[in-house]
Amino acid sequence: MSQVICLGESLMDRIADEVGQELNLIQNWTNFPGGAPANVACALSRLGTSSSFLGCISRDTFGEELISTLRFYDVDRSLVQRHLTAITRQVLVTRDARGGRAFGGFNQSHQVFADSQLSFRKQDASFFSSASFLYLGSLILAEPQCRSAVEQYLQMAQFHGLQIFMDVNLRPMFWHASDSSKSIIFKVLAHINYLKVASEEAQWLFETQNPTQICDRFPKLQGVFVTAGDQGCHYQLHGFSGACPAFSVQSIDTTGAGDGFVAGCLHQLLTCPTFSHPSHAESLVRYANAVGGLSTLHIGAIAPDPTPKMSSNSSKMAKAILYNLGSGRQTSNNHNG
Repeated sequence: MSQVICLGESLMDRIADEVGQELNLIQNWTNFPGGAPANVACALSRLGTSSSFLGCISRDTFGEELISTLRFYDVDRSLVQRHLTAITRQVLVTRDARGGRAFGGFNQSHQVFADSQLSFRKQDASFFSSASFLYLGSLILAEPQCRSAVEQYLQMAQFHGLQIFMDVNLRPMFWHASDSSKSIIFKVLAHINYLKVASEEAQWLFETQNPTQICDRFPKLQGVFVTAGDQGCHYQLHGFSGACPAFSVQSIDTTGAGDGFVAGCLHQLLTCPTFSHPSHAESLVRYANAVGGLSTLHIGAIAPDPTPKMSSNSSKMAKAILYNLGSGRQTSNNHNG
């Protein structure tokens, strides 16, 4: 059984080969497995924390590749649901010269995507009974059927005493025009224990980027992480607040930086669950920044993350980042949003 259940979407990031081009001018694309919950599950497994993926995946060719990716990273697939006719969602991703990314829509947007077909299954309870954390991203809430399933899985998680970690990802193209994404996300936040949100998302959702103010609005929140790319992270964690700078790396693709950050947080929350001093909170965020930074050194969200040996403490991680995995050359431009 796994320590963390990652609930949500698994899809293909269709990343532009040409850097700095407008969407309509790009001629060549490369597919990479993605979807925040799948990214986090793979990163956790690489860090040495057992993980399960809970989501719906197509039986098309891309879906088989997604399953193979989860298998390769030793992510438990017992909770995966498969769909015979719905296709795998492909998200168009463009990159700028600094590794920043923008999302440009979907393939065949009129089709039904498998990730939107998640349903609740009572028999999954046995996996929840032995887990410690449930992780979910906000995009799974965009579809009514998925929202219903998520609500029931949240109840299951709370019944079995799991801590719940949520990452808010604002992707308007996922949401139906008639839906109020803010009110839907707020409803779920009432159940959340840990929250990661990028600074611009925090401003949109809460009208503040102050993690302490956000934490005070939701009684169950024990930790809030407000990430700001190469500006690092402001946090409120178990009563301790602070800011932690990002590591400087030469980013190639920041698509999975936030997911790497989340994996680092979850791994540390499980490894070092006691917070009796401000340095404990700072150490966790520093570690998460490091994992997020390393994830930007490769194209694609699911990239080689640090192994437990590499990640045994923050100073080793910092050295790996600052010297670009042993190149001996300090570089710049990291994003962990």
